Amino acid sequence: MENYIWLIPILPLAGFLINGLLGRQLGKKAVSVIGPGVVGLSLLLAAWIFFQLPADATVKAYYTWIQVGDFAVNAQLRVDQLSIVMTLVVTGVGFLIHVYSIGYMHGEEKLAYARYFSFINLFSFTMLVLVLADNLLLMFVGWEGVGLCSYLLIGFWYKKDSASDAGKKAFIVNRIGDAGFLLAIFTAFVFFGSLDFDTILDPVNAAIVQSQSGVLPWIALALFIGAIGKSAQIPLYVWLPDAMEGPTPVSALIHAATMVTAGVYMVARCNVLYALSPDVLMVVAVVGALTAIFSATIGVAQYDIKRVLAYSTISQLGYMIFACGVGAYSAAIFHLMTHAFFKACLFLCSGSVIHAMHEEQDMRRMGGLRVMLPITYLTMLISTLAIAGIPPFSGFFSKDAILWAAVASGQSGLWFLGAAAALLTSFYMFRLMYMTFSGELRADEETKKKVHESPPVMTIPLVVLAALAIVGGFVGLPAAFNENFGLPYDQFGHFLEPAVRADIAAELGTMPTEELLNREAALAEAEHHVAEHKAAHEHDIAGEWLFMGISVALALVGWLLARWFYKDKKPDILAERGGAVFSLLNNKYYVDELYDFTVVQPVVKGSEKILWKVVDAGLIDGVAVNGSAKTVNLVGRIARLFQNGYVQSYLFFFLAGVLVLLSIIL
Repeated sequence: MENYIWLIPILPLAGFLINGLLGRQLGKKAVSVIGPGVVGLSLLLAAWIFFQLPADATVKAYYTWIQVGDFAVNAQLRVDQLSIVMTLVVTGVGFLIHVYSIGYMHGEEKLAYARYFSFINLFSFTMLVLVLADNLLLMFVGWEGVGLCSYLLIGFWYKKDSASDAGKKAFIVNRIGDAGFLLAIFTAFVFFGSLDFDTILDPVNAAIVQSQSGVLPWIALALFIGAIGKSAQIPLYVWLPDAMEGPTPVSALIHAATMVTAGVYMVARCNVLYALSPDVLMVVAVVGALTAIFSATIGVAQYDIKRVLAYSTISQLGYMIFACGVGAYSAAIFHLMTHAFFKACLFLCSGSVIHAMHEEQDMRRMGGLRVMLPITYLTMLISTLAIAGIPPFSGFFSKDAILWAAVASGQSGLWFLGAAAALLTSFYMFRLMYMTFSGELRADEETKKKVHESPPVMTIPLVVLAALAIVGGFVGLPAAFNENFGLPYDQFGHFLEPAVRADIAAELGTMPTEELLNREAALAEAEHHVAEHKAAHEHDIAGEWLFMGISVALALVGWLLARWFYKDKKPDILAERGGAVFSLLNNKYYVDELYDFTVVQPVVKGSEKILWKVVDAGLIDGVAVNGSAKTVNLVGRIARLFQNGYVQSYLFFFLAGVLVLLSIIL
């Protein structure tokens, strides 16, 4: 098995090279086979590895990447329970998006078509490097790679100023978070002497470093800054809604299965560090919960169908970060997986609607599409039920797991924020459904005549994703369900246990350094205490059923409110009744304008007045460059007085020189 791990990321890389270098010559048909085909092969290989996955992690080193004295970083990949789940999500959902792209991008000319598939193949490669990397430095290569690819894909239609600006915005905002990631890498190198996960994320090693230096909270916080940028949390979420300028399959790829989930995966992967940094863990929980409710309030007032889904993504990412913050890492990954299914389906369905409506994205000009787009409507309805948390769809199980984890950890205040976000999620998603599919079509007459369902190459991925949105939640049935089957509660969490050792790390964090230095004994004692705690801790089945019922009730209330406001009613009804509050939400709390006023414009004006006029034009051009030219010119002018071309002048200077020399000698 370990001999084939490298093929999982290399196959999409091969697709990138072939389509990028030869795509124009090969033609669209060949590109349409190679682009999705290489990702499909990676999916099959990942599935084969999954079914023979050993209990312990498999690490394969391929070559020494960096060697400086005793410090070495290998190019090595890691397959364990956590990375294989992420790999299956990236390749599975990514493959369906690649197939969908064949139909969505068919109108592009040959070169642009090949360029598109080469970029999304490269995106898949870098994301797979990120999730399979076995050290922080190689993970950072994948981390930066998906940032680069997001810039290329968001700005794919680069002739549109809005698209190129959105690509630059995503790239620049992510650099802020990436600075935190780099700082964490440097600090980990100093205190651990290694960047390998087996060293950094070993519970005993981490506990010893924390006991001796107290540096782990700073490493964890710096890593979280990276996650804030990549996973679009407050305050660095502003790039993600603008990313809608890219093609819709790109939005699905970025927002569902790949880039934005990288921060969640990284925090879950580094669960040992966060378990030993409880104060940072509280920061993670608060940021996640605030992001979930903040972006959900914005989502209720947007009219662009893709922007509603964009703010929905930010909110759901907040849920995942919130789950990590309350120590429910497996619940975060569970929701990451189910979210990939229903959110990819929702984005691709929106692309089908936009395709049918001839690039119209304003829901106020839609309506009545239920009959005209039956497959799109049904699959989008299923995914809406899933994201709203209606049982038995997948989002119900994963979202409930997060909310129950908040209750079980004693974070009742944060539970209220999560519950409110769930209510708003149900409202704005059913608002989208009613505005898009119910009532009468509000488009112009020419558009009405051309509305049609998407071709099978686009609808088949929708059906597959909708099916996954139905059944995907059953892999993580909560204890309230599993008690009747005699199964260990939280099957998904049970599967991830070997990769999530936060409980053991937290127990080791209470031991003095002297005990930790006896590694085997300390680890055995910590494992024993954790096992005793689990055995003594009686799971509150009744409480879980109660809060599960509350979650469902909130989802139903949101649905009914959306039906009351929007079913067969004019699309501006809430705007008319909401007044200034609705306007505030519709304008996204004016955060972009605030950033522009406080950050962007001062930087631009400061660059113009100080860096350009003073430093560049004044010092570099004015003093260094122009000053050098003026000095040379002055020297030339003086030299020209002596080199004038007259023989008598040269004879005069010669005799004067001789007289000066004689006077010196005598």
